[in-house]
Amino acid sequence: MKVILMQDVKSLGKKGDVKEVADGYARNFLIPQKLAQKASSGNLNSIAHEHNLQAERDNRALIKAQQFAAELAEKQLIITAKCGESGRLFGSVTSANIAEALAKQGVSVDKRKIEISEPVKSLGNYDAIVKLHAEVHCKIAFAVVKAE
Repeated sequence: MKVILMQDVKSLGKKGDVKEVADGYARNFLIPQKLAQKASSGNLNSIAHEHNLQAERDNRALIKAQQFAAELAEKQLIITAKCGESGRLFGSVTSANIAEALAKQGVSVDKRKIEISEPVKSLGNYDAIVKLHAEVHCKIAFAVVKAE
């Protein structure tokens, strides 16, 4: 019997896959557990329609992330921090500090999406990577200056 998987099933396939399984397995396990449904022409058409809608949503999200990355790349960030005489910071600049500086400029970015290659422990200019989408990464520059 051909079935369409409604959820990921270990050792069988992922959601949306069309699989040929034993009749008893489909009738007694997959369909009652709502893990699959029969692969009728109507169900296949609805699954194809859902795939098209999901692809369209993914495409819109990608375009939106690319536009946001272009906007974000233009931002100039200045982070003030307390430091000693030699320019060494008391503590370090983290992704939370960068997210806070972006929020002050009216841009909301989750601190977990910001990556700093190495801990920032002194004054100077640095770069960070912001992961906006699986395919879109944006490099932002920020300067760490002494707090007065």
